[in-house]
Amino acid sequence: MKTRLGCLSRKSDSYSDFSEFLPPAHETTARCLKLSTDEVVRWSESFDHLLAHKYGLAAFRTFLKTEFSDENIEFWMACEEYKKIKSSTKLVSRANKIFKEFIDVQAPREVNIDYRTREKTKQSLEDPTPTSLNEIQAKVYSLMEKDSYPRFLRSKMYQDLVSRAHAQGQRRSV
Repeated sequence: MKTRLGCLSRKSDSYSDFSEFLPPAHETTARCLKLSTDEVVRWSESFDHLLAHKYGLAAFRTFLKTEFSDENIEFWMACEEYKKIKSSTKLVSRANKIFKEFIDVQAPREVNIDYRTREKTKQSLEDPTPTSLNEIQAKVYSLMEKDSYPRFLRSKMYQDLVSRAHAQGQRRSV
């Protein structure tokens, strides 16, 4: 129990908690420096920009983990993968897995949705199609865009990332 509480008390908002997905600071080749100041700043222009960028998505996921609320982005990503499935057998299997993990009442990683949406989704998944999760995915996306995304942009984690990208850009221009 002490170990679990110790982990919770060490919740951090610092850049070092997600630096493992970034290019190493000491490497200066153009190939390794994939993150420009413009890219990092562009993440603040729209939630879509953030999610579309490999490192933006990774940073946002890590931020949500520090807040113990990563179920929404994990659900959104599962829905994105679900839409790509062509096989009806795999579609049924994945739909059931997503429902049990994220949508069902008392699911291990239950997303915060209203009863009507949950029931409508449950009915839709009785005969799943690639679009069966679109409505619930849009609601979760909207929740993240209005709540988690602004907190991410204000976080020390994001501010540190902007500073680091800016510093790397200045070193390259010298």
